Amino acid sequence: MDNFPQVLTIEEASKYLRIPLFKLYKLAQDGKIPCQKVGRHWRFRKESFNKWIKQQESLNDPKTKTHKNGIGHNSEEEK
Repeated sequence: MDNFPQVLTIEEASKYLRIPLFKLYKLAQDGKIPCQKVGRHWRFRKESFNKWIKQQESLNDPKTKTHKNGIGHNSEEEK
C-alpha cells in the first residue's frame, strides 16, 4: 500500500503522479485533471486520479483510438 492520503494536496498529488508542480497547477487550472478548489487550495482525490489515469491509458491505446470520422482502428476493417 502507498502512504498517500485519500485526499491529496497539490504537493502530494505532484509526488503521487510524478509530475512537476507547475505542470499540475496548469492541468488543474485548465480543467484537464480531476480536482476541486477549496478556497485558495487545490485538492485531489486519489481514487479520481486512478480512474483518470485508466481513461488516459485507453485514450492513448492505438487499439481503441478513433479516427476523426469516429471509426476506430481495427485490423479486420482494413481487409
